[in-house]
Amino acid sequence: MTDFKNTRNEYNKGELLESEAATDPFKQFESWFAQAKNANVIEPTAMVLSTVKANNTPASRTVLLKGFDKRGFRFFTNFHSQKGYQLDEHPFAALLFFWGELERQVRIEGKVEKLPAEESDEYFGSRPRESRIGALASPQSQIITSRDYLEERKRELEKQFEGTDEIPRPENWGGYRVTPNLFEFWQGRRSRLHDRLEYRLINNSWRMLRLAP
Repeated sequence: MTDFKNTRNEYNKGELLESEAATDPFKQFESWFAQAKNANVIEPTAMVLSTVKANNTPASRTVLLKGFDKRGFRFFTNFHSQKGYQLDEHPFAALLFFWGELERQVRIEGKVEKLPAEESDEYFGSRPRESRIGALASPQSQIITSRDYLEERKRELEKQFEGTDEIPRPENWGGYRVTPNLFEFWQGRRSRLHDRLEYRLINNSWRMLRLAP
C-alpha cells in the first residue's frame, strides 16, 4: 500500500475574515477570480462540475467556466454527453474551483438550466475554427472504435467546410447556466485551521456564515 501520511504542506498565504469579505458572494468571487488570474494560476477558469447519475450516484469532471454574472455561471458542452443527460434528469450541480497557487477553493451549488440558443450561437461562433470542427466531429461520451475514427471525421468536416468560416453550431451542443443558492470560500491557514465562509441564499438574501475547518 502506498502511504501518504507524511505528505503535507503548511498553508500560510492568506486569510479570509468577515470584516474583509464582500457581503455579496458574486463580488467576493469576482475579486478572488481576478486575483487568481493576476497570480498566473495555470487554468483559473477550470472547475470541477459534479452532477447526479440516473442511479443517484455522483459524477464529476473538469470543465471550463465561460462567463459569470448575477444570473450565474456558464459553461458549454455536448447535450448528448453523460453530463448532458444527467443534467436533463437532475437539473442541479455543484462547481468547485481550486486555485492551489493561492491556497484557495470555491464551492458553488445551484440549479442548472440551458442557455438560450442565441447565447450558444454567439459563443460557438467565437470559438477557434478547429474547436468548432472538433465539436462537430466528436460524439462526446459515446464509445468509438479508435482515435482514427476522430481523425477521419475531422478530415471529412475540414473538407466539407473548406473555404468557409460558416460552421453551424450542432443542435446538440450549447450552454448551461448554474444559478447558485450556496457559495463557500475556503482559504488555507496554518495548523489546518482554515477559513471557511459560506453564503446561503435565504428568502432571496445572502447570509454569510463561518464554518469550522
